[in-house]
Amino acid sequence: MSMMNVAHLIEYYLMLALSVIILVLAVWALVDCLRHGAQRFAQEGKRTKGFWTGLTAASAVVSLLGILSGGGIGFLQLIGACIACVYLADVKPAVSGQGGGWYNY
Repeated sequence: MSMMNVAHLIEYYLMLALSVIILVLAVWALVDCLRHGAQRFAQEGKRTKGFWTGLTAASAVVSLLGILSGGGIGFLQLIGACIACVYLADVKPAVSGQGGGWYNY
């Protein structure tokens, strides 16, 4: 096996691992979003539960399709990862009562 084949194999498995990590983050964000009531989103001044459920569900679907298509990280998967990370870093702490949000210092 040549060095080029080894490099391609390493790249493939690295991208596949990153795609799986993005999928796990997206599913975690979706499940957490579904756990909280719609009134919590309004109380904390966040967008609606339907908005975040739709975005996190779309990011999970795009992440899954990215894995099924061969494991490469595409532009849409990166957008989905950003959506999931924004939800987990900002919205999740606010709606779960742990603080968070732009006005909680």
